[in-house]
Amino acid sequence: MDIPAALHRGEDELPFVTIDEGIELQLLQVDIPNGLWVIRNRFQPGSRVQKHKHTGQVFAFTQSGSWKYEEYPEVNTAGSYLFEPAGSEHTLIVPETNTGVTDVWFAIYGANLNLDAEGNVDLVIDATMVLDFYVALCEAAGHPNPPVIGA
Repeated sequence: MDIPAALHRGEDELPFVTIDEGIELQLLQVDIPNGLWVIRNRFQPGSRVQKHKHTGQVFAFTQSGSWKYEEYPEVNTAGSYLFEPAGSEHTLIVPETNTGVTDVWFAIYGANLNLDAEGNVDLVIDATMVLDFYVALCEAAGHPNPPVIGA
């Protein structure tokens, strides 16, 4: 009987790449058929992620720092867990008063629909797109073929 082996990646095996000013991305896993992408983001104080809507569920765990959604009062701090149902819409902001990096792990099903000021979709981010984007940024930074689980 074949027993599937656990897959492991050390922190230094998957580089962080800059995706926007003050925001770094580490892609840990993709499951294209199921629309899953697991990422880790590091946010500098004052960072902001464009308003977006989720087509699937999102699970988030904050490892350090703090962040919130502009539209909601709750603040996520180190040790916080957050569940987002499909259809949720929000703008991620990191307080300028943070004194260090905010480090958050996200497991995302489906797509992020990035919204412009009028609420129109101007970018769709899904597992395939994030994999292609991450691999290209890694290669540009001199880290070819990052060993993303599922890629």
